[in-house]
Parts: sequence; structure tokens; C-alpha cells
Amino acid sequence: MKCTAISVLSCEPCNREIPAPAEERAWLFDLQLFADGDKTEEPTAKKRADARKKGQVGKSQELNTAFVLLMGFFMLKLLWDSIYLNIADYTKYILSHPAQTVDTETVVQLFMGIVELLAKTSFPIMLAIMFIGLSINFYQVGLHFNTEAMEPKLDKLNPINGFGRIFSKRALVEMVKSIFKIIVIGAALYLVLADHVLSSPQFIFFGLETSLGQIADIIFNMAFKICGLILVLGVLDLAYQKWQTTQDLKMTKQEVKDEFKQSEGDPQIKGKIKQKQRQMAMARMMQEVPKADVIVTNPTHFAVALEYHKGMVAPMVLAKGQDLVAQRIKEIAREAGVAIVENKPLARALFASTEVGDSVPQELYQAVAEVLAYVYRLKHRKRA
Repeated sequence: MKCTAISVLSCEPCNREIPAPAEERAWLFDLQLFADGDKTEEPTAKKRADARKKGQVGKSQELNTAFVLLMGFFMLKLLWDSIYLNIADYTKYILSHPAQTVDTETVVQLFMGIVELLAKTSFPIMLAIMFIGLSINFYQVGLHFNTEAMEPKLDKLNPINGFGRIFSKRALVEMVKSIFKIIVIGAALYLVLADHVLSSPQFIFFGLETSLGQIADIIFNMAFKICGLILVLGVLDLAYQKWQTTQDLKMTKQEVKDEFKQSEGDPQIKGKIKQKQRQMAMARMMQEVPKADVIVTNPTHFAVALEYHKGMVAPMVLAKGQDLVAQRIKEIAREAGVAIVENKPLARALFASTEVGDSVPQELYQAVAEVLAYVYRLKHRKRA
């Protein structure tokens, strides 16, 4: 008889289990072992917040570079005439006032002159670059200071981890991106410069000021086109970095469960706490039963304890219960000598429309008043 097997072979006639062949067992494994290890769940808000504290946020360095270069060349073009005149005036001053001797005073004057020249030419550009750099970083990351990335870590000195980072998927992607940028920017530079290569020899016939002006126009034209190209690459890189960060932060189903337990508490522990709270509330409620004036019953399914004394707007519900709780309320009432009145419609209405500590609804005033009047008459007869 032919026997079928998965992890064991079973023959029906003898009900005897025979181990599967070794070559067949080699292909048998439990796929569930790998199910929880797959990071298929989107990162939670807590996961993103923890990663942000560690500096793991989706941002593009290419976008920063694009805006910094764009601002730098824009300010350079805007201040070009002023920069040229300041450099030319300082050069003329130095050449027309040669120092007779090299002493401390001469060196100090020369140094102060250079500082003043930099303040007039370079500092405005540096301030603009710093402002745009901070603004783009703030746009991408927000207001966030993190020093954890700068902390020394011994695992970074591990050569095995280093090789892992070098030959990782991220490193491969960055290499492909770099090659792509070199090709694209190189092609753009060639297209821009190709139009001016043949005309460049004629600069030798122009004056210095004219030659510098034309060269500056060529450089600015090339720079703005390249910056625009880098800006497009930066926007694409930002979208990729945000997507990659989300992929890196994805969680397994087990991680989501563990995080929920940590943030919300273990469901079993929460259930025990709620059970304990219900028990404490029940005990407090039972302690109030002896203070009641009457217990309105169903008689077996519901029991509601009512209290009323002079000064109260309406009778108040001290306790209520159903089935076993109702029986316990009646037991305590009998031990305390509290009157028990059977009124099925009133008991159901009070149980459904009130909670412990509530006043009796206005629509039940008449029925409750009749029950209390009956109880008061009984008490008066017993005293008499």
C-alpha cells in the first residue's frame, strides 16, 4: 500500500508511524518560524519619535548642497561689481604703497586690511549661505538638536562592521547615485562649455575688466544651470531618503505587540487591575446597603437599594445588582433589617435607568414614593 508523508509516514493498516526519508525531511520546515520576522508593519509614532531622537530622519544632503550653491552664486553675482571694485582698490593701494621695512606694525596693518576686505566681500556671502543652510535643514528636520551621532562608539572600530557598511545595500545605492550625478552633471557641463570653447581664445585681445566680465557671465550661466540640476536631484533624493527611512523603521508584528504592551500595558495585567477595581467598587457598594431605606426587587433577577431622608431632592440609588449580586444585596439587607419590597416593573426600570449614586428619575417619583410610603407605614406599625 502506498503511504503519504509530510514529517512522518503513516500506514493505515497497522497504524504504525515510520519516519520520513532523510532526503524528504530535509525539505520540510515550518514557515511560521519566519512569519513574525518580516518587517511588514509601518513604524508607529513612538518608533519614529525614538528614531528622531537618535538622529535617524529622512533628509537629503543633496538638497542642502543645491540651495547652498545656488545662494552662494546668487550672492556672488549680486555683489560681483562691488567685490571686483574692492579687490581692485585694495590691490592698487598695496602696490602703490610698498612697505619700506617689514615690522610688526606693517604686518598688523596688512592683516587688518585683509580682514576689512573679507568683511566687505566674503562675509555677506557667508552669512547668506549659513542662513539658507540652516533654513533648509530646518525645513527637512525641524528644530532638533542631537549629539548621539557624535558620541564615540566602539562598534564603529570593528572591521567586520566596517566591511558590512561598505558592502551594504545602502552603500551600493549611494555609489549608484554618485555615478549618476557625475554622469549627469558632467554631461551638463560639457553642453554648457561646448558653446564657449571656440570663442575663448579671443579673450587675449580684450582688456582685463572685459575678459573678467565675460568669464564671470560664462561661470554664472554654467553655475545656475548646474545648481538647478542638482536641485532637481536633491528633491528626488529627499523623496528617496524619506522612503528609505520608513523602510528602515518598519517593524515586525511582534515588535508592534511589544510596543503596545509597553505603552498601553500588558492586557492581562490591565484585566487584573480592572477586575480588582470592580471588586473594590462592589465591596464599597455592599457597605452602603445597610444605609438603605428599602430594597426594590424583581424578586430574583434585580435588586436596587434606595435611600431617602429629609433634605434630599429625590431618593438616591445606593446599590444595584443583577442575579448573584442581587441575591447578595438582599442577604445584606436582611441581616441589616432593611425592608425588601417586590415590584417587578419598578425594579427593572430603576436598574435600567440609574447608576449607583444617581437620583431617581422624575418619571419614577410616583412609584418610588408609594414604595417608601409603604415602608414607612410598616416601620411605624412595628414601633407601635
